[in-house]
Amino acid sequence: QVQLVESGGDLVQDGDSLRLSCAASGRTFSIYTMAWFRQATGKERECVAAINWSGGRTHYADSVKGRFTISRDNAKNTVSLQMNSLKPEDTAVYYCAVDTDSGRAWLAQPAASYEYEYWGQGTQVTVSS
Repeated sequence: QVQLVESGGDLVQDGDSLRLSCAASGRTFSIYTMAWFRQATGKERECVAAINWSGGRTHYADSVKGRFTISRDNAKNTVSLQMNSLKPEDTAVYYCAVDTDSGRAWLAQPAASYEYEYWGQGTQVTVSS
């Protein structure tokens, strides 16, 4: 079992920056790819960014490329999401997710929610215009 706790969500203004963090505990040695998803009201959950164990491979949604940066610290079992130039359309609940089952350096579909076995409870990000 892996437990994930997100933090850092807040109410910010259009153009502001925010940094989300996710701390993993439990069987952290089994974690491979880590990712951030988000779900806005009335919309499907989407992958914002993903990062493999070494940090050498990343995936970003087109809507956040150049604005968001995902990073991880394996020694601390954390994954972070630096969000710059936030827009009202970034408003959503942000979830941390981890893959513990693949045993692979990179997922076949890093943006697919079914690739991840454990999820956090989410943290709300609201961007006002």
